[in-house]
Amino acid sequence: MTPAVPQAIHARLSEAAIFLVVTLEPGPQTQSAVRELCGDLAALARGLGFRAPEAELSCVVGIGSDLWDAFFGDPRPAGLHPFREIHGVHLAPSTPADLLFHIRAARMDLCFELATRILARLGDGVAEADTTSGFRYFDGRDLLGFVDGTENPAGHEAVEATVIGDEDAAFAGGSYVIVQKYLHDLEKWEALPVEVQEGVIGRKKFSDIELDDDVRPSYAHNVLTSIEEDGEELEILRHNMPFGDPARGEFGTYFIGYARSPERMERMLDNMFIGDPPGNYDRLLDVSRAVTGSLFFVPSAAWLEAAAASADTAPSAPAPVPDTPDSSPQPSARDGSLGIGSLKTRDPS
Repeated sequence: MTPAVPQAIHARLSEAAIFLVVTLEPGPQTQSAVRELCGDLAALARGLGFRAPEAELSCVVGIGSDLWDAFFGDPRPAGLHPFREIHGVHLAPSTPADLLFHIRAARMDLCFELATRILARLGDGVAEADTTSGFRYFDGRDLLGFVDGTENPAGHEAVEATVIGDEDAAFAGGSYVIVQKYLHDLEKWEALPVEVQEGVIGRKKFSDIELDDDVRPSYAHNVLTSIEEDGEELEILRHNMPFGDPARGEFGTYFIGYARSPERMERMLDNMFIGDPPGNYDRLLDVSRAVTGSLFFVPSAAWLEAAAASADTAPSAPAPVPDTPDSSPQPSARDGSLGIGSLKTRDPS
């Protein structure tokens, strides 16, 4: 059997990204639009990316729990559920989201164009949409001044960490992704001595070298986000990006983590927000506040194609039969009308 091919979750860290999160209106028209977009998304990205192949445009789509129930039903990915809100020393909120589009390229114009085309395809089915534009900051640093993503797995290890296998065979080739927007209090952070900042992160600020175990605090970010099971580290793949608006005093990090099970990411978040042991929480949260939180299933490329095919073969609802013959005049070909009405649903009022 040919292994299921995952979406482009392993694309390399890019210079630019757009994180597009949407909630959708219910209804068969929206469902059809979502399924058709699933099938067309790879070709749409290839077509736009052909203009500048060196920019490596890619897009990953994730599906939220509520949308899965409404549009796709059974069978269901084993680990898919709404993002679990965490109440600890600080709060990790859960925010509604139906679809995630993780768009990456070396150029922001390509990301922008693809996000625009996606929203146009979804049309009136979009209830709310949030776009966050991420950018590479110097040598891969976040706005706190530290290199982000140093310990990302690569190659075979990245595949092992992120891609579902026989444990949920119906969804092999898929993955899970959690996204959170964090806003930083830079004034408070920059008031801390560099040595204190390094203790909070667990690394040297300028060299990016990990602190020795005998001086690294138990509450350091890289200690609490290191998860082991049976002596083996459970890894995730992070594609975090800085974002911000200096005029509004907004400076943040968009966290995005892929894994073959959401459980390992949730354990990391529990350690951060509640603490390990409880109370020994991640001191980074004293200056970095989570304002969103959503969990999505990322289907394989083959699943997306099958979802689109099912939309093409779904039977359409029969037209209602009028009680009496319709004697209203039909439009003439001379008036330029095709006689099929508007392409948009009209307000019956």
